[in-house]
Amino acid sequence: MGFQRSSNRQKEQPGISDVSSNERAPNSCQGAVSDDANYSSWMVEHPSALTSFDQMMKDAKGKKIVVFLDYDGTLSPIVNDPDRAFMSDEMRASVREVAKYFPTAIISGRSRDKVKGFVQLSNIYYAGSHGMDIMAPPRPARSSDGKYHTVSLDRKSNEAVFQPAQTFLPSIQKILKELEEAIMKIQGARDYGMLEEKVKSIMKHYPDFGLGWGKKVMEIRPSIEWNKGNALEYLLDTLALGNCTDVLPVYIGDDQTDEDAFKVIRKRGQGYPIVVASSPKDTKASYSLHDPSEVLAFLLRLARWRKASSSSRSLSQIWGVGS
Repeated sequence: MGFQRSSNRQKEQPGISDVSSNERAPNSCQGAVSDDANYSSWMVEHPSALTSFDQMMKDAKGKKIVVFLDYDGTLSPIVNDPDRAFMSDEMRASVREVAKYFPTAIISGRSRDKVKGFVQLSNIYYAGSHGMDIMAPPRPARSSDGKYHTVSLDRKSNEAVFQPAQTFLPSIQKILKELEEAIMKIQGARDYGMLEEKVKSIMKHYPDFGLGWGKKVMEIRPSIEWNKGNALEYLLDTLALGNCTDVLPVYIGDDQTDEDAFKVIRKRGQGYPIVVASSPKDTKASYSLHDPSEVLAFLLRLARWRKASSSSRSLSQIWGVGS
């Protein structure tokens, strides 16, 4: 569960003490040049996945690609109102097209139902709450070491659901009720300082849960070892690809929580961890994309590449898994 942090900025009002725009211009230009230089330097270590695309696909020839995507800041822009983080029709179409050729999953910090409501696609896997609530079309969950076993069917459909934090659900419901009562008088939950104080005071009574911070969000998580990296591994195992040496996971994300997935790919020694960033940041990603518009361009290019190279192959052959 998470609470959105306001990112609203007050507009600067002109006044007598203000420095004129002409006087500010030299410093602003110098700052812009410095920022551009820093970003260019950072991109030497994290080159664009668009300019590197041909080489990436050359290295991927003969291997099985699996696509993992974050949602906010990756498929949709970061916005002030979390309920209006809509993906464009073009982005939705690109994800749909990619999923025709590769197993595709969205791993988000949002609830599974929320992110599924935004994406509205039936041919992909959904992992909500940082992978603590995973929904997939029914197929055996073949684990390489037996540690994944809690798979059930959603009552609303025939889709398989995996929830590693299921035993925490009663406590989560209690916390949710207490939080709703505590913050209902905070207008739009935009007063972040007051919100944070109330959340911390309630969570002192729940030692089995911890607080975490993402991009513009405060999150409450059960104290279990599970993150987006674990979700990536689980989904690969579900596809019977966990121990394959010819699998290339492609993970695209912009948040600190995506770093766990980047680390897993690094540890595997194969795959493409891609960070979405418009400024330099510490990351385990090997490649970068500037913003969601570049994510769109990358996904379209990936689908076109596979379509051109596999027009005569069936979907099961492309995915490399049995029906």
